[in-house]
Amino acid sequence: MTQTPGDDRRLPPALADMARVGFDYDGGEGIDFEPYDAFDSAEETTDWFRHWTGNHDLDGDAYRVFGQDGSGGLAAVWCARPGRPLTEQPVVFLGSEGESGVVAGNLSDFLWVLADGVGPLESVLYGIPEPRPSAPRAALTEVAERHATTPCRPARDIIAAARAEFPTFADDLDALCR
Repeated sequence: MTQTPGDDRRLPPALADMARVGFDYDGGEGIDFEPYDAFDSAEETTDWFRHWTGNHDLDGDAYRVFGQDGSGGLAAVWCARPGRPLTEQPVVFLGSEGESGVVAGNLSDFLWVLADGVGPLESVLYGIPEPRPSAPRAALTEVAERHATTPCRPARDIIAAARAEFPTFADDLDALCR
């Protein structure tokens, strides 16, 4: 779908720190997210992407999968900006039931979305959500403050800006499905 800037599969320090934070689903009041301590391999990503789309001519080279929700939907860095580092690429969610959407325009903004108590699944399933105060915000805010290069903004503003920048993401994915 989009060419990648090489095959860098190293988890950026911000994602590694975020993965060490405990996420609590809290009966639906928290964040439904299970971060990985490493990106999925290229082979795993391609296999999953082919099954997810039903199109076995595709590869998953444009995605770096770094976490999932409880049903198996995946959070990934989408290499949509050729030649730019992974930290400057958008973060997307590809749900287990075919739902998809852009969560943040870059990794820094994704950290602020999490710090506002919103996970990848919630941002796609519930539109532009309000903050979820019961999420482990203190630890996530600390990670964002340590690594973010963008200013703190509400999740709804970050998500809206990312979707405005990539308005056809979900439709483009749907067109790849057979």
